[in-house]
Amino acid sequence: MTSSTPHAALPGNPYGGPGGEPYAGHNGGYPAQPGAHPAPHEQAQQRQPGRFDDLHATAQRIAQNVERVLVGKPEVVRIALVTLLAEGHLLVEDVPGVGKTSLAKALARSIDCTVSRIQFTPDLLPSDVTGVSIFNRQTNEFEFRSGPVFANIVVGDEINRASPKTQSALLECMEEHQVTVDGNTYPLDSPFMVIATQNPIEMEGTYALPEAQRDRFTARVSIGYPDPQAELAMVDEHAARDVWATLRPVSDADQVRGLIDSVRSVQIAQEVRRYAVELVSATRRLSEIRIGASPRSTLHLVRAARAQAALSGRDFVVPDDLHVVAVPVLAHRLVLTPEAQASRRSPADLIRGLLQRVPVPQATPDAGGAPWTGPRGR
Repeated sequence: MTSSTPHAALPGNPYGGPGGEPYAGHNGGYPAQPGAHPAPHEQAQQRQPGRFDDLHATAQRIAQNVERVLVGKPEVVRIALVTLLAEGHLLVEDVPGVGKTSLAKALARSIDCTVSRIQFTPDLLPSDVTGVSIFNRQTNEFEFRSGPVFANIVVGDEINRASPKTQSALLECMEEHQVTVDGNTYPLDSPFMVIATQNPIEMEGTYALPEAQRDRFTARVSIGYPDPQAELAMVDEHAARDVWATLRPVSDADQVRGLIDSVRSVQIAQEVRRYAVELVSATRRLSEIRIGASPRSTLHLVRAARAQAALSGRDFVVPDDLHVVAVPVLAHRLVLTPEAQASRRSPADLIRGLLQRVPVPQATPDAGGAPWTGPRGR
Protein backbone atom coordinates (compact mmCIF):
# COMPACT_ATOMS: atom_id res chain seq x y z
CA MET A 1 0.00 0.00 0.00
CA THR A 2 1.35 3.35 -0.94
CA SER A 3 0.58 7.00 -0.59
CA SER A 4 1.94 10.18 -2.09
CA THR A 5 1.01 12.16 1.02
CA PRO A 6 4.12 13.29 2.91
CA HIS A 7 4.27 12.45 6.61
CA ALA A 8 5.99 14.86 8.95
CA ALA A 9 5.61 12.30 11.74
CA LEU A 10 3.49 9.40 12.75
CA PRO A 11 -0.14 10.39 13.39
CA GLY A 12 -0.50 11.55 16.94
CA ASN A 13 2.79 13.41 16.43
CA PRO A 14 4.88 11.07 18.58
CA TYR A 15 8.10 12.22 16.97
CA GLY A 16 7.42 15.95 16.85
CA GLY A 17 5.66 18.34 19.17
CA PRO A 18 4.19 21.75 18.39
CA GLY A 19 6.58 23.81 16.37
CA GLY A 20 8.70 20.79 15.53
CA GLU A 21 9.78 20.26 19.14
CA PRO A 22 10.02 16.52 19.69
CA TYR A 23 8.93 14.62 22.74
CA ALA A 24 6.33 17.17 23.85
CA GLY A 25 3.05 16.03 25.30
CA HIS A 26 1.68 13.16 27.36
CA ASN A 27 2.99 9.71 26.47
CA GLY A 28 4.96 11.00 23.50
CA GLY A 29 1.80 11.96 21.64
CA TYR A 30 0.45 8.44 21.37
CA PRO A 31 -3.26 7.94 21.99
CA ALA A 32 -4.19 6.69 25.43
CA GLN A 33 -4.69 2.96 25.68
CA PRO A 34 -7.70 1.32 27.34
CA GLY A 35 -6.98 1.12 31.04
CA ALA A 36 -4.04 3.49 30.79
CA HIS A 37 -3.12 5.17 34.06
CA PRO A 38 -3.63 8.96 34.10
CA ALA A 39 0.05 9.38 34.79
CA PRO A 40 1.32 12.02 37.21
CA HIS A 41 4.44 12.39 35.07
CA GLU A 42 2.97 14.74 32.47
CA GLN A 43 4.61 17.77 34.01
CA ALA A 44 7.98 15.98 33.95
CA GLN A 45 7.77 14.89 30.32
CA GLN A 46 10.12 17.42 28.88
CA ARG A 47 12.65 16.95 26.14
CA GLN A 48 15.85 15.27 27.23
CA PRO A 49 18.39 17.69 25.68
CA GLY A 50 20.56 15.90 23.16
CA ARG A 51 20.07 12.49 24.74
CA PHE A 52 17.63 11.08 22.21
CA ASP A 53 18.12 13.49 19.32
CA ASP A 54 19.67 10.81 17.12
CA LEU A 55 17.03 8.28 18.11
CA HIS A 56 14.25 10.76 17.39
CA ALA A 57 15.60 11.74 13.98
CA THR A 58 16.33 8.18 12.87
CA ALA A 59 12.98 6.83 14.06
CA GLN A 60 11.19 9.62 12.23
CA ARG A 61 13.03 8.89 8.98
CA ILE A 62 12.32 5.16 9.20
CA ALA A 63 8.65 5.80 10.04
CA GLN A 64 8.28 8.16 7.10
CA ASN A 65 9.84 5.62 4.79
CA VAL A 66 7.63 2.76 5.95
CA GLU A 67 4.51 4.92 5.77
CA ARG A 68 5.20 5.56 2.10
CA VAL A 69 4.28 1.89 1.67
CA LEU A 70 1.89 1.18 4.54
CA VAL A 71 -0.73 3.92 4.72
CA GLY A 72 -2.92 4.75 7.70
CA LYS A 73 -1.38 2.26 10.15
CA PRO A 74 0.75 4.37 12.54
CA GLU A 75 0.32 2.02 15.49
CA VAL A 76 1.62 -0.91 13.45
CA VAL A 77 4.66 1.11 12.37
CA ARG A 78 5.25 2.18 15.98
CA ILE A 79 5.22 -1.40 17.27
CA ALA A 80 7.61 -2.42 14.49
CA LEU A 81 10.04 0.33 15.57
CA VAL A 82 9.63 -0.60 19.24
CA THR A 83 10.44 -4.23 18.41
CA LEU A 84 13.51 -3.22 16.43
CA LEU A 85 14.88 -1.03 19.24
CA ALA A 86 14.05 -3.71 21.84
CA GLU A 87 16.24 -6.23 19.98
CA GLY A 88 13.17 -8.37 19.37
CA HIS A 89 11.35 -10.18 16.60
CA LEU A 90 8.00 -9.31 15.04
CA LEU A 91 5.15 -11.59 13.98
CA VAL A 92 2.71 -10.04 11.49
CA GLU A 93 -0.53 -12.00 11.37
CA ASP A 94 -3.50 -11.01 9.23
CA VAL A 95 -5.66 -11.87 6.25
CA PRO A 96 -4.19 -11.84 2.71
CA GLY A 97 -3.51 -8.61 0.89
CA VAL A 98 -3.38 -6.09 3.75
CA GLY A 99 0.36 -5.42 3.55
CA LYS A 100 2.06 -7.94 5.86
CA THR A 101 4.99 -8.58 3.55
CA SER A 102 5.05 -4.92 2.49
CA LEU A 103 5.56 -3.86 6.12
CA ALA A 104 8.44 -6.29 6.54
CA LYS A 105 10.08 -5.31 3.25
CA ALA A 106 9.66 -1.57 3.86
CA LEU A 107 11.26 -1.77 7.29
CA ALA A 108 14.10 -3.87 5.91
CA ARG A 109 14.72 -1.52 2.98
CA SER A 110 14.73 1.52 5.27
CA ILE A 111 17.95 0.30 6.90
CA ASP A 112 21.19 -0.08 4.98
CA CYS A 113 22.11 -3.52 6.28
CA THR A 114 22.12 -7.14 5.18
CA VAL A 115 18.60 -8.34 4.43
CA SER A 116 17.38 -11.77 3.37
CA ARG A 117 13.96 -13.18 2.60
CA ILE A 118 12.85 -16.76 3.16
CA GLN A 119 9.70 -18.00 1.44
CA PHE A 120 8.54 -20.78 3.74
CA THR A 121 7.11 -23.79 1.90
CA PRO A 122 6.27 -27.36 2.96
CA ASP A 123 9.43 -28.76 1.31
CA LEU A 124 11.81 -26.23 2.92
CA LEU A 125 14.53 -27.90 5.02
CA PRO A 126 16.27 -26.58 8.16
CA SER A 127 19.56 -26.41 6.25
CA ASP A 128 17.86 -24.12 3.73
CA VAL A 129 17.48 -21.65 6.60
CA THR A 130 20.63 -22.01 8.69
CA GLY A 131 23.15 -23.24 6.13
CA VAL A 132 24.97 -26.49 5.45
CA SER A 133 28.48 -27.97 5.59
CA ILE A 134 29.80 -28.96 2.16
CA PHE A 135 32.82 -31.20 1.54
CA ASN A 136 35.57 -29.46 -0.39
CA ARG A 137 37.42 -32.07 -2.44
CA GLN A 138 40.40 -29.78 -2.98
CA THR A 139 41.09 -29.24 0.72
CA ASN A 140 39.52 -32.51 1.94
CA GLU A 141 37.64 -30.49 4.56
CA PHE A 142 34.05 -29.48 5.18
CA GLU A 143 33.20 -25.84 4.55
CA PHE A 144 30.20 -24.11 6.03
CA ARG A 145 27.95 -22.29 3.57
CA SER A 146 25.81 -19.85 5.53
CA GLY A 147 22.08 -19.73 4.95
CA PRO A 148 19.73 -16.74 4.63
CA VAL A 149 19.41 -16.44 8.41
CA PHE A 150 22.87 -14.81 8.42
CA ALA A 151 21.55 -11.29 7.89
CA ASN A 152 20.64 -8.29 10.02
CA ILE A 153 16.97 -8.46 9.05
CA VAL A 154 15.39 -11.77 8.05
CA VAL A 155 11.95 -11.63 6.42
CA GLY A 156 10.13 -14.96 6.80
CA ASP A 157 7.10 -14.99 4.52
CA GLU A 158 4.21 -17.34 5.45
CA ILE A 159 6.20 -19.02 8.19
CA ASN A 160 3.37 -21.40 9.07
CA ARG A 161 3.59 -23.11 5.67
CA ALA A 162 6.88 -24.81 6.63
CA SER A 163 7.05 -28.01 8.66
CA PRO A 164 7.66 -27.85 12.43
CA LYS A 165 11.17 -29.23 11.84
CA THR A 166 12.00 -26.28 9.60
CA GLN A 167 10.31 -23.78 11.90
CA SER A 168 12.47 -25.04 14.76
CA ALA A 169 15.59 -23.99 12.83
CA LEU A 170 14.82 -20.44 13.94
CA LEU A 171 14.60 -21.20 17.67
CA GLU A 172 18.31 -20.90 18.45
CA CYS A 173 18.73 -17.99 16.04
CA MET A 174 15.96 -15.91 17.61
CA GLU A 175 16.82 -16.55 21.24
CA GLU A 176 20.62 -16.81 21.27
CA HIS A 177 21.60 -14.95 18.08
CA GLN A 178 23.71 -17.85 16.92
CA VAL A 179 23.55 -20.94 14.68
CA THR A 180 24.93 -24.37 15.53
CA VAL A 181 25.66 -26.70 12.60
CA ASP A 182 27.62 -29.97 12.87
CA GLY A 183 28.85 -29.06 16.34
CA ASN A 184 30.16 -25.65 15.31
CA THR A 185 28.57 -22.43 16.55
CA TYR A 186 28.43 -19.34 14.36
CA PRO A 187 27.37 -15.97 15.84
CA LEU A 188 24.89 -13.72 14.07
CA ASP A 189 25.62 -10.05 13.46
CA SER A 190 23.88 -7.32 15.43
CA PRO A 191 21.28 -6.01 14.97
CA PHE A 192 19.39 -9.21 14.24
CA MET A 193 15.63 -9.17 13.72
CA VAL A 194 13.22 -11.74 12.32
CA ILE A 195 10.02 -10.36 10.78
CA ALA A 196 7.67 -13.25 10.05
CA THR A 197 4.25 -13.20 8.42
CA GLN A 198 1.45 -15.71 8.51
CA ASN A 199 -2.12 -16.01 7.29
CA PRO A 200 -4.49 -17.11 10.07
CA ILE A 201 -7.47 -18.11 7.89
CA GLU A 202 -6.08 -20.45 5.22
CA MET A 203 -4.97 -23.23 7.54
CA GLU A 204 -5.09 -26.14 5.07
CA GLY A 205 -1.57 -27.35 4.40
CA THR A 206 -0.09 -25.19 7.17
CA TYR A 207 1.50 -25.92 10.53
CA ALA A 208 0.54 -23.71 13.45
CA LEU A 209 3.50 -22.16 15.22
CA PRO A 210 4.21 -24.03 18.48
CA GLU A 211 4.04 -22.08 21.72
CA ALA A 212 7.83 -22.26 22.07
CA GLN A 213 8.27 -20.38 18.81
CA ARG A 214 5.47 -17.87 19.36
CA ASP A 215 7.01 -17.05 22.71
CA ARG A 216 10.24 -16.00 20.98
CA PHE A 217 8.47 -13.26 19.06
CA THR A 218 8.62 -10.05 21.06
CA ALA A 219 5.40 -8.69 19.57
CA ARG A 220 2.58 -9.64 17.24
CA VAL A 221 0.61 -7.15 15.17
CA SER A 222 -2.40 -7.36 12.90
CA ILE A 223 -2.55 -4.71 10.20
CA GLY A 224 -6.25 -4.73 9.33
CA TYR A 225 -7.97 -3.12 6.38
CA PRO A 226 -7.22 0.52 5.50
CA ASP A 227 -9.87 3.18 5.74
CA PRO A 228 -11.42 4.34 2.43
CA GLN A 229 -9.27 7.47 2.25
CA ALA A 230 -6.03 5.53 2.71
CA GLU A 231 -7.15 2.89 0.21
CA LEU A 232 -7.94 5.60 -2.34
CA ALA A 233 -4.48 7.12 -1.82
CA MET A 234 -3.01 3.67 -2.38
CA VAL A 235 -4.86 3.30 -5.68
CA ASP A 236 -3.74 6.75 -6.85
CA GLU A 237 -0.13 6.06 -5.94
CA HIS A 238 0.03 2.69 -7.65
CA ALA A 239 -1.36 4.25 -10.81
CA ALA A 240 1.36 6.91 -10.78
CA ARG A 241 4.62 5.06 -10.03
CA ASP A 242 6.31 2.12 -8.37
CA VAL A 243 7.07 3.25 -4.82
CA TRP A 244 9.49 0.37 -4.27
CA ALA A 245 11.76 1.72 -6.99
CA THR A 246 12.23 4.96 -5.03
CA LEU A 247 12.43 3.51 -1.51
CA ARG A 248 15.95 4.11 -0.23
CA PRO A 249 17.68 3.34 3.11
CA VAL A 250 17.50 6.15 5.64
CA SER A 251 19.66 4.51 8.32
CA ASP A 252 22.30 1.81 8.63
CA ALA A 253 23.25 -1.08 10.91
CA ASP A 254 25.84 0.91 12.89
CA GLN A 255 23.33 3.64 13.63
CA VAL A 256 20.68 1.13 14.71
CA ARG A 257 23.20 -0.52 17.03
CA GLY A 258 23.81 2.87 18.63
CA LEU A 259 20.08 3.42 19.10
CA ILE A 260 19.73 0.00 20.74
CA ASP A 261 22.53 0.92 23.16
CA SER A 262 20.66 4.12 24.01
CA VAL A 263 17.48 2.15 24.74
CA ARG A 264 19.39 -0.15 27.08
CA SER A 265 20.32 2.86 29.19
CA VAL A 266 16.68 3.84 29.80
CA GLN A 267 15.94 3.64 33.52
CA ILE A 268 13.14 1.59 35.01
CA ALA A 269 12.28 1.97 38.69
CA GLN A 270 11.82 -1.00 40.98
CA GLU A 271 8.10 -0.23 41.33
CA VAL A 272 7.61 -0.30 37.57
CA ARG A 273 9.57 -3.55 37.29
CA ARG A 274 7.36 -5.07 39.96
CA TYR A 275 4.29 -3.83 38.08
CA ALA A 276 5.50 -5.58 34.92
CA VAL A 277 5.99 -8.82 36.85
CA GLU A 278 2.51 -8.53 38.38
CA LEU A 279 0.91 -8.00 34.97
CA VAL A 280 2.57 -11.08 33.53
CA SER A 281 1.98 -13.30 36.57
CA ALA A 282 -1.69 -12.27 36.59
CA THR A 283 -2.14 -13.97 33.20
CA ARG A 284 -1.26 -17.30 34.83
CA ARG A 285 -4.10 -17.01 37.34
CA LEU A 286 -6.95 -16.26 34.94
CA SER A 287 -9.50 -19.04 34.68
CA GLU A 288 -9.93 -18.36 30.95
CA ILE A 289 -6.25 -19.07 30.23
CA ARG A 290 -4.77 -22.56 30.09
CA ILE A 291 -1.16 -21.39 29.64
CA GLY A 292 -0.19 -17.92 30.79
CA ALA A 293 2.69 -15.68 29.75
CA SER A 294 6.22 -16.95 30.40
CA PRO A 295 9.08 -15.29 32.31
CA ARG A 296 10.60 -14.57 28.89
CA SER A 297 7.57 -12.42 28.13
CA THR A 298 8.35 -10.34 31.23
CA LEU A 299 11.80 -9.57 29.82
CA HIS A 300 10.29 -8.74 26.43
CA LEU A 301 7.68 -6.51 28.06
CA VAL A 302 10.33 -4.52 29.93
CA ARG A 303 12.55 -4.18 26.85
CA ALA A 304 9.62 -3.02 24.74
CA ALA A 305 8.59 -0.52 27.43
CA ARG A 306 12.12 0.89 27.44
CA ALA A 307 11.99 1.33 23.67
CA GLN A 308 8.57 2.96 23.92
CA ALA A 309 9.87 5.36 26.57
CA ALA A 310 12.85 6.26 24.39
CA LEU A 311 10.59 6.94 21.39
CA SER A 312 8.52 9.17 23.68
CA GLY A 313 11.66 11.15 24.58
CA ARG A 314 12.15 9.91 28.13
CA ASP A 315 15.10 8.18 29.74
CA PHE A 316 12.81 6.47 32.27
CA VAL A 317 9.88 4.09 31.97
CA VAL A 318 6.41 4.92 33.30
CA PRO A 319 3.41 2.57 33.67
CA ASP A 320 1.84 4.05 30.54
CA ASP A 321 4.72 2.59 28.50
CA LEU A 322 3.81 -0.89 29.74
CA HIS A 323 0.15 -0.23 28.88
CA VAL A 324 1.02 0.78 25.32
CA VAL A 325 2.99 -2.38 24.54
CA ALA A 326 1.20 -4.91 26.78
CA VAL A 327 -1.28 -6.25 24.20
CA PRO A 328 1.19 -6.66 21.28
CA VAL A 329 3.79 -8.24 23.56
CA LEU A 330 1.61 -10.56 25.68
CA ALA A 331 -1.55 -11.51 23.81
CA HIS A 332 -0.04 -13.96 21.29
CA ARG A 333 1.58 -16.00 24.08
CA LEU A 334 -1.65 -16.91 25.87
CA VAL A 335 -3.41 -20.24 25.31
CA LEU A 336 -7.12 -20.03 26.05
CA THR A 337 -9.24 -22.76 27.58
CA PRO A 338 -11.85 -24.43 25.35
CA GLU A 339 -14.59 -22.64 27.30
CA ALA A 340 -12.99 -19.24 26.65
CA GLN A 341 -12.66 -20.05 22.97
CA ALA A 342 -16.29 -21.13 22.80
CA SER A 343 -17.37 -17.85 24.40
CA ARG A 344 -15.25 -15.96 21.82
CA ARG A 345 -12.98 -14.37 24.38
CA SER A 346 -9.77 -13.03 22.86
CA PRO A 347 -6.36 -12.87 24.56
CA ALA A 348 -6.20 -9.15 23.77
CA ASP A 349 -9.44 -8.53 25.67
CA LEU A 350 -8.12 -10.46 28.65
CA ILE A 351 -4.92 -8.39 28.69
CA ARG A 352 -6.93 -5.16 28.56
CA GLY A 353 -8.99 -6.41 31.47
CA LEU A 354 -5.84 -7.03 33.50
CA LEU A 355 -4.64 -3.50 32.75
CA GLN A 356 -7.86 -2.27 34.34
CA ARG A 357 -7.62 -4.49 37.42
CA VAL A 358 -3.95 -4.74 38.37
CA PRO A 359 -3.10 -1.77 40.64
CA VAL A 360 -0.82 0.79 39.03
CA PRO A 361 2.14 1.96 41.14
CA GLN A 362 2.17 5.58 42.16
CA ALA A 363 5.08 7.80 41.20
CA THR A 364 7.48 9.14 43.78
CA PRO A 365 9.15 12.23 42.28
CA ASP A 366 12.82 12.78 42.88
CA ALA A 367 14.32 16.07 43.97
CA GLY A 368 13.99 17.45 40.46
CA GLY A 369 10.31 16.58 40.21
CA ALA A 370 10.75 13.72 37.72
CA PRO A 371 9.03 10.48 38.76
CA TRP A 372 10.37 6.95 38.35
CA THR A 373 13.99 8.12 38.29
CA GLY A 374 17.03 7.80 40.47
CA PRO A 375 19.64 5.12 41.17
CA ARG A 376 16.96 2.54 41.99
CA GLY A 377 15.68 2.81 38.41
CA ARG A 378 18.78 1.32 36.81
